[in-house]
Amino acid sequence: MSSFYTSLSGLRNSQTDLNTIAHNIANAETTGFKKSSVEFIDLVANGSTSDPGKTQGLGSAVSSVTQNFSLGAIDQTGRALDVAIDGDGFFATRNTESNQIFFTRNGNFTLSPTGDLFTSGDQQLQMFPVDATGTVTSTANTVDAIVPLTNAAGADLTNVTIEKNGIINAAYGDGSITPVGRLALATFTAPAGLRAVGATNWENTGSSGAPVYELPSNGRGGALLSGALERSNVDIAEEMVGLITAQRNFQANARAIDTATQFSQTIINLRN
Repeated sequence: MSSFYTSLSGLRNSQTDLNTIAHNIANAETTGFKKSSVEFIDLVANGSTSDPGKTQGLGSAVSSVTQNFSLGAIDQTGRALDVAIDGDGFFATRNTESNQIFFTRNGNFTLSPTGDLFTSGDQQLQMFPVDATGTVTSTANTVDAIVPLTNAAGADLTNVTIEKNGIINAAYGDGSITPVGRLALATFTAPAGLRAVGATNWENTGSSGAPVYELPSNGRGGALLSGALERSNVDIAEEMVGLITAQRNFQANARAIDTATQFSQTIINLRN
């Protein structure tokens, strides 16, 4: 009976919905995480010569799992190397092993013993080069964010700060402050087409389009908020409602299979 397969498709879709919601809930406190939702389509048995008044449904299928890149709540941390983006941009990072460029909304940066700025996922932060006055010298390409441990006078590095305009300043023991670069923000034509690769990192695809690098506060990339981090955009109350709905859908499809089984058993008993 086709009703078995129709209800089975509903069970599978409900399971996908449950898995997606569970993933959202599990990352409700993950910095820079973006929630996802499942989109479904119906299936019908229909041909060019079939009667439209007798079209039979065959269940449903997953159309896509869509990412939601709406802005999450901003938490003030007061930490100098914490930066949030108030806009659509992404921080660009480089995988030091594969040299692949990734993109993230998690602005929790750390300074390595060699002066390299890394994300919490151990990706090398990317920036635009600047001159001694902090003016960007080129936006054609990004470079690794590296802070010199000593300045030209031989003074040791004492502190690193990131301003709202993206300028990375290095303070030294002799009281001097030197700009070493300016953070690069990447934007995409269709961010929903980005592929998640884990650790709140994404990579661009043909669906998302190539990254366009911008200076902070210029264009739709957005402005930077120093001493702050963007929280996950997961709404627990909304996810719990979705969880109950997915559970009810699963139970209803299971009940439909049980009813179809009873029909089949009745027919078998009649034949006997």
